[in-house]
Amino acid sequence: MKPADLTALKRRGEKLAVLTAYDYPTARLLDESGIDILLVGDSLGMVVLGFPDTTHVTMEHMLHHTAAVARGAERALVVADLPFASYDTPEQAIANARRLVAAGAHAVKLEGGASHAARIAAIVADGIPVMAHLGMLPQSVVQEGGYRIKGKTPEAAAALLADAHAVENAGAFAVVLELVQADVAAVLSAALKIPTIGIGSGLACDGQVLVTHDLIGLFPWFTPKFARQHAQVAVSLREAAAAFIRETKQPER
Repeated sequence: MKPADLTALKRRGEKLAVLTAYDYPTARLLDESGIDILLVGDSLGMVVLGFPDTTHVTMEHMLHHTAAVARGAERALVVADLPFASYDTPEQAIANARRLVAAGAHAVKLEGGASHAARIAAIVADGIPVMAHLGMLPQSVVQEGGYRIKGKTPEAAAALLADAHAVENAGAFAVVLELVQADVAAVLSAALKIPTIGIGSGLACDGQVLVTHDLIGLFPWFTPKFARQHAQVAVSLREAAAAFIRETKQPER
């Protein structure tokens, strides 16, 4: 899978399946399952590293996990997040995007619309594909005071549409829409040539992305309302650990 392939898939009406990966075995298993895109998301801050939000994730964290995922991916497109405060200027954005590509990413993702168009354009001009991210921006959750649905008013919807056109014109090959009101996400998806990848934004998007830990029940302390679990790995892990503890402490004679 290449970034250039995604627009053609959208034109054919083929939906994109995207899951996060942060380590080699998960990446390899998802790749073997036929996933289209592996996102090395800065969500690893919460579900892997135990931070309260994504703002604590560093470039060093992202480089470490991107390299692990890249070693496990044979066919899927590997997209890595530029973490908080790593793309404050176009020059910094290019430098850190290059580092993620050197670690094995095929493309990078950053948050922000028209205000970040120049940074997107600079990275793309450097030869690195960029996925944009609109709607609820996890790296801004602290200053916004929580996770909220975006696009609820006509003004907010118009601003999202303007941002979507801005990132498309800047050269982004796709855009994640996070917690965007479903009818607004549908409008954005119809208005753009590039694919939209929704998370909690309804089924009209051109693809869907989930945090794999939410999909398989590996982070039981919090599960988003929009995430449908297809496994209960946490339950199995606890049961396996309990069985091992019993066998160790009370071995059969």
